[in-house]
Amino acid sequence: MPELPEVEVVRAGLERWVTSARVVSVEVLHPRPVRRDPRGPAGFALALTGRRLGVARRRGKYLWVPLDDLDGRPTHDALMAHLGMSGQMLVQPADAPDERHLRVRMRLEGAAEGRELRFVDQRMFGGLALSDGGYDVPPEIAHIALDPLDGAFDDDAWVRRVRRRTAGVKRLLLDQTLISGVGNIYADESLWRARLHGDRPGERLTAKQCRDLLGHVREVMSEALAQGGTSFDALYVDVNGSSGYFARSLSAYGREGLPCLRCGTPLRRIVFTNRSSFFCPRCQPAPRARR
Repeated sequence: MPELPEVEVVRAGLERWVTSARVVSVEVLHPRPVRRDPRGPAGFALALTGRRLGVARRRGKYLWVPLDDLDGRPTHDALMAHLGMSGQMLVQPADAPDERHLRVRMRLEGAAEGRELRFVDQRMFGGLALSDGGYDVPPEIAHIALDPLDGAFDDDAWVRRVRRRTAGVKRLLLDQTLISGVGNIYADESLWRARLHGDRPGERLTAKQCRDLLGHVREVMSEALAQGGTSFDALYVDVNGSSGYFARSLSAYGREGLPCLRCGTPLRRIVFTNRSSFFCPRCQPAPRARR
């Protein structure tokens, strides 16, 4: 599933290409991607048509685009998007061939004259919805924590909350109510850099270890952003369809059996909540069981 860097790459692309564009028409080609909108496909299309798109924003793995009226006045609403496992927001020329898994088409005029904003989703776990009153922050995602790259993120509060938890630190990194945008890949990379095993309970971490880990989370995500995110296949792309290449720089994730880049010990893979988790058994020793 796309994590913060991949979603931020898409958000930045939307900001560049569709800000101030007007939605001329909306075509919902499959109902599932708009299943969370109570208006239904026809109501979703009608409510979005004629709106002007503002500057795309993001919280964690969610995107939203504030909606203005034709005179540029805020309508208090927003177009919200979640990419799920395979969702793509593509800005394409109107005459470009339809993608195989094209689900929603928005024809634009103005800043993006002659272009279309397309939602493409092979597996259809992602989706679009109009958020009533969601201009500043959609109420549907208000419970999600700020991400570590947000200037308002409270480091001290995060450290305190982590150190009160008995859960393993990887599980805490994935808890979107504590810190948003971190997924399986970047959690493994950050823990490898911090030399921490994912099962180490939060309550058994020092404040310094928590702060160091948070610093590594920011480093990993900033480096991934600079490289366009992590793409293992053609699913994770920017608005122009280009893949990121941070996968070439991964130190832990996906490297089972390969030597640790620090100590040379073969990396291991374990199953973690139905996903794979990768670590170095020497640099990241498993926590000792309590007596």
